[in-house]
Amino acid sequence: LNAVMNNGPLREAYNRCLPKLTRYATEIGQNESLFRAFEAVAEDRDVSDPARRAVLEHALREFRLSGVALPGEQKTRFREVMERLSSLQAHFEENVLDATNAWSRHILKAGDLKGLPEGVLDRAREAAEAKDLKGWLFNLDFPTFHAVQTQAHHRGLREDFYRAWSTRASDEGPDAGRWDNSEVMTEILALRSEAAGLLGFDSFAEYSLARKMAGSVSQVIDFLEDLVAQCRPAAEAELAEVRDLAGHDLEAWDVSYYSEQLREKRFSMSQEDLRPYFPVDKVLEGMFETARRLFGISIRSGEPVGAWHPDVRYYQVDDQEGPRGGFYVDLFARAHKRGGAWMDECIGRAKLDSIDDLPVAMLVCNFMPPSGDRPGLLTHHEVVTLFHEFGHTLHHLLTRVPYPRVAGINGVAWDACELPSQFMENFTWRPEVLPMISGHHVTGEPLPEEMLQRLIESRKFQAARLMIRQLELALFDFRLHSAGKGLSRAEIDQTLAQIRSQVAVIRYPEFTRPGHSFSHIFGGGYAAGYYSYKWAEVLSADAFSAFEDAGIFDQDTGIRFLTSILEVGGSVPAADAFVAFRGRAPSPRPLLRLSGIAA
Repeated sequence: LNAVMNNGPLREAYNRCLPKLTRYATEIGQNESLFRAFEAVAEDRDVSDPARRAVLEHALREFRLSGVALPGEQKTRFREVMERLSSLQAHFEENVLDATNAWSRHILKAGDLKGLPEGVLDRAREAAEAKDLKGWLFNLDFPTFHAVQTQAHHRGLREDFYRAWSTRASDEGPDAGRWDNSEVMTEILALRSEAAGLLGFDSFAEYSLARKMAGSVSQVIDFLEDLVAQCRPAAEAELAEVRDLAGHDLEAWDVSYYSEQLREKRFSMSQEDLRPYFPVDKVLEGMFETARRLFGISIRSGEPVGAWHPDVRYYQVDDQEGPRGGFYVDLFARAHKRGGAWMDECIGRAKLDSIDDLPVAMLVCNFMPPSGDRPGLLTHHEVVTLFHEFGHTLHHLLTRVPYPRVAGINGVAWDACELPSQFMENFTWRPEVLPMISGHHVTGEPLPEEMLQRLIESRKFQAARLMIRQLELALFDFRLHSAGKGLSRAEIDQTLAQIRSQVAVIRYPEFTRPGHSFSHIFGGGYAAGYYSYKWAEVLSADAFSAFEDAGIFDQDTGIRFLTSILEVGGSVPAADAFVAFRGRAPSPRPLLRLSGIAA
């Protein structure tokens, strides 16, 4: 609720409870009597059930990572550090949210808005009217920012939005210093390094890998740098194409705009041309049908008990044996809602002596909301995002594991948890699926065949440049957390500059502050783990290649993915689960092929 309905009283209550919850979790993790009891069970019993064995192994690991073996003063200090970190991470996200909500741009001249989609203009007009203003009032939510960056002809408008977005919660930009995360970042890094050191790790990155597939810091760095070496030449060539079209050197706020111009020129189609063909209801209907054909489940509307907003829907998931769970869907951007898209657990699967709980999930996005008579319409990029979060949702709902610690998304290695989500993205590009998820919101006509083919061809467009951007962020995150010590603000900036000189193909302005709004690593759970997106993308592309070989809706392959990956949750090591499905270790070749990048 703090993420989707943020307000003063709720934020105050959240921040008051957070240290208590953190203290409780740490005290449980440092309870020596409980730790010895788990050890005794693990030593004295033949635990042949993989799920039970995983529960014990995960529990013992978490005890050690919570400092159960530390001497008294160090144990107390570890607990203090974790409590402080929980508060700082929440404060980081609050600063980003406040900085995003505070900025707006009031525009009176229609000429300044050329190129912007009608839906964006309608929404801005309604926002202005709500404040008794003439013209248009634009906010800094991501759908608006993205539309301006890719569609607005007015270069100065693109620069305004870019400057506001790239300096949020920092010492630069229109609200410089007001919600500055600089000191929050340095304290977070120092405390994470201290916590790792207390437990005997050389760095927080090394501590983080104790819960992941990757075996060492050097393995992750090598993995990322190898992808950089394979992708950077292609990314430079792609940027050169965009620069040639523009006819001049590009600033950072020009790249997305001219890239979209190049896409339209090459494929005679833009994301906005596609939007009328992807109304939310049609996309959901086709997405649920895709899951039915793959995994033999049915999804139907249910009563949204306890829904937090009128936009929220609830769906029930069943198979031939009966209910499997349910999930809330909250798709549209609004004020006081955290940006981005995510899936989270509401209720975890549990089948114990006196408990039989089915899983419930929450799927949250920030798409452009309906306006007037116009329903919620998605770009294809947003359709991909929706399928991604739906993949996480299926992973949580379709578990067969009865123990909450390793059921669904719980206990899954962090760098493997994106496998089901990125796997589902692939279906949004398939000719077998696109007619199921598209239909013009006025006429109901499916996506025309010619447009469908151009969309499929566009998948590889600028793929290397986009991959390089993710690799840049992943290396920035991992270098920060593998430093072995806390970093000063100057050292954070220096690390970013070094990564950009090594990886980036775009020339970024000096004023940009990407770390200050990098909630994934400073506010969320991706610290020393942002590489997981690329790591899991290798897994997902390889897994999807099995469907390319057997048939996109091949039932045997779908059921094998269901039983090998989705149903086992964290009860089986991620590497073993992948081999059980694919019959071999993962290969990066399918990812490079799907992205159009030569290995």
